Amino acid sequence: MKNVATFIIIALFTTIGYAQKGPKIEFAAPENTIDYGKISKNDNGLRSFEFTNTGDAPLLIIGAESTVSSIVVTKPAAAIQPGKKGKIDVKYNMAAGPIRKTITVETNAVNYPDGRVALKIKGEVL
Repeated sequence: MKNVATFIIIALFTTIGYAQKGPKIEFAAPENTIDYGKISKNDNGLRSFEFTNTGDAPLLIIGAESTVSSIVVTKPAAAIQPGKKGKIDVKYNMAAGPIRKTITVETNAVNYPDGRVALKIKGEVL
């Protein structure tokens, strides 16, 4: 009887842990990556990471930045309500060569550790 009660308690806490409530962010880009492909220096370099708040609370994009100055990141200023979509714009300075960059996005989303999401861009400027 003691073992059955212990099992039920463990199962209950495990279920509660998986049923997280709060904002959740889901990006449309596969693996949170945008592939520029092979592009010309004349391209404006602007791409957008589209996302949806799949949670049950407003989603805040607290910060979005890159460690390199060749990328300008624009995040939404207002909270994204549950079920609504938003986007984070990324403008890459079209310097010739390969593109392999990461943008760190800080949110209040419960489906990523500490609410931090790594977005990646890749490609090659000819």
